Amino acid sequence: MSENAELHTPPDAELLDSYSRTVSAVAASLTPHVASVTLSRGGGSAVVFTDEGHLLTNAHVIGSGRRGTVTFSDGSEAPFAVVGSDPLSDLAVLKARGDAPRAARLGDADRLVVGQLVVAVGSPLGLAGSVTAGVVSALGRSLPVRTSRAGRVIENVIQTDAALNPGNSGGALADSAGRVVGINTAVAGFGLGLAVPVNATTRRIVDTLMVEGRVRRAYLGVVGTPAPLPDDIAERTGQRAGLRVVEVVPGGPAHRAGLRPGDLVLTVGRERISDAQGIQRQLFAEVIGLDLPITVLRNGAMVDVYARPAELTAD
Repeated sequence: MSENAELHTPPDAELLDSYSRTVSAVAASLTPHVASVTLSRGGGSAVVFTDEGHLLTNAHVIGSGRRGTVTFSDGSEAPFAVVGSDPLSDLAVLKARGDAPRAARLGDADRLVVGQLVVAVGSPLGLAGSVTAGVVSALGRSLPVRTSRAGRVIENVIQTDAALNPGNSGGALADSAGRVVGINTAVAGFGLGLAVPVNATTRRIVDTLMVEGRVRRAYLGVVGTPAPLPDDIAERTGQRAGLRVVEVVPGGPAHRAGLRPGDLVLTVGRERISDAQGIQRQLFAEVIGLDLPITVLRNGAMVDVYARPAELTAD
């Protein structure tokens, strides 16, 4: 080997070193804020998100349980009580009694891009403080969730190739700055994991759980699929797509309002709609029992109807 060989370090080695430094820094900063959750039946992971000892986890980790124990990376333990749970977003808030680490920093999943480095911290297979890393492999995925009486889609789920195993659920998915951008929720298949995004919608759900213990949602009773608008309507409105109604639940608010299969929903509550998630974003407690304006394209004409959403019962 020549004397100058060390000056010609392969670029891949330099990138690996940078990658390692980033993952190590995120792991060091985030691991103390992630706990292992133990209940009488099962468990998972959770992330401290307030300095008062509140933790965020998955609703399916908690199930019907109300109390348990959290164990932090330094080995300390604390009992917890469930503050609130929302199966239709797969999120739950816990409150640890006694000392708990300070809050992790929360980020904004809406700023993620495909290919971005992410780090997962949790307790897979009961092994607390485990760290894996990968990239955001896809964005905008939908994760169907269902309880005994209701179904919903968690919107804009993050797909990652960071290794996730049983017990990772409820743990943190962080960006390269150590900000929590997702709550790991499911293993989608070999080499694929999913996380509920931390964004404005998530924060709204979490705030509601902390105050009320549950999330009240409105219900329209319509099933649809995205569809493009006719060229003339798109040119006139500046809107390219809407939601084609494929099913209207008999007796539901949409049915009573006169919505029909084949209608192309353009706006709900004066907001443009291009997919089912666009409607879901508006169906929170404040619209229950109110007249919600809906504009649809029917037989080439725009028609306005008013639906009065009912409360969606999750159990």
